[in-house]
Amino acid sequence: MKHNPLVTNGLSIAFGLLFLASLIGQAFSGLAYFNEQQVSANLEEISFLQYVTSSTFAVDVTENWQSEYLQFLLFIVLTVWLVQRGSPESKEIERRGAESDEDQLIGRHAKPESPAWARAGGLKTALYSNSLGLVMGTVFVLSWLAQSVTGFSAYAADQLTNLQDPGTWGEYLGSAEFWNRTLQNWQSEFLAVLSMVILSVYLRQRGSPESKPVGAPHGETSVEG
Repeated sequence: MKHNPLVTNGLSIAFGLLFLASLIGQAFSGLAYFNEQQVSANLEEISFLQYVTSSTFAVDVTENWQSEYLQFLLFIVLTVWLVQRGSPESKEIERRGAESDEDQLIGRHAKPESPAWARAGGLKTALYSNSLGLVMGTVFVLSWLAQSVTGFSAYAADQLTNLQDPGTWGEYLGSAEFWNRTLQNWQSEFLAVLSMVILSVYLRQRGSPESKPVGAPHGETSVEG
């Protein structure tokens, strides 16, 4: 049975639109807040284009991106080995680890419709077997570096406005300013994952794959509703 692409891709489309809407909203609200500060300091207001191409906007965006990708990177990698009894976010306790080639449909165990690199063997299969974590890790590192560079640029501009020495990028990486911005995002991401893992043991959302079936026992692990 053929389905409408809007139906089969509804989740990615919905979150893509939500992402764009929130990013645009952040840009306009950030510009308004920035210009309020400019007026308070008797400085000239800037345009929308100037704001969205500024280090101030870039650091606010990238510091959230890096924390989100760090969250998913750690969750993807840690759930290979760590489990949580009763949580649908965990795999079965007996399946801890990388699992066998047969379980993972690798090499001679691959199905006809399996990705080509799952059947290839060697380096290709090894890379493909860890491709999700590698890509998430790469995006995290790049966005973290982008945050550090744009954050330093914004910090340096503030320091120079106040006739103070901005220091170097390396000094900024060890500063309280940088780690305060970074850790306040990390702790919120870790709390969100912790809450999801634990609450999904005891609470339900009917029809959601992130929840167990409503009638599933609390101790049942790796079951989706």
